[in-house]
Amino acid sequence: MARGGRDTAGSRLWGLAPPKDTNLDPPKDTPFTPEQLSQAGYNGSDADASIYVAVKGTVFDVSSKRELYGPGGAYSVFAGKDASRALGKSSTDPQDVVADFSTLDEAQLEVLDKWYTFFAERYNIVGKVV
Repeated sequence: MARGGRDTAGSRLWGLAPPKDTNLDPPKDTPFTPEQLSQAGYNGSDADASIYVAVKGTVFDVSSKRELYGPGGAYSVFAGKDASRALGKSSTDPQDVVADFSTLDEAQLEVLDKWYTFFAERYNIVGKVV
């Protein structure tokens, strides 16, 4: 699906509402290593810094939802990481929060694709994991 498109299936993911009209910046392709992504500047531990979450190697700025992705938030386990496998499994178990999603079955891959669309419709793309 094209960036900014609508996917009503995304609204069924973990009970989240469909996106409101959002003005997103053009995608950036800044390279991030997994180590850089996990630093204090992106993992939510610094209240003045951005929070980034990667999905399928694409890095999203989720700072606008600090209450969800910041310390103590329901999805804080994803902050500063590529959460692909966890999202595909609909899991917040820290052991599932890894970039490698090669073990996901077909249904889980479909869930992961819907999560990617969810993030792409709501959050600015700030880079890629390299």
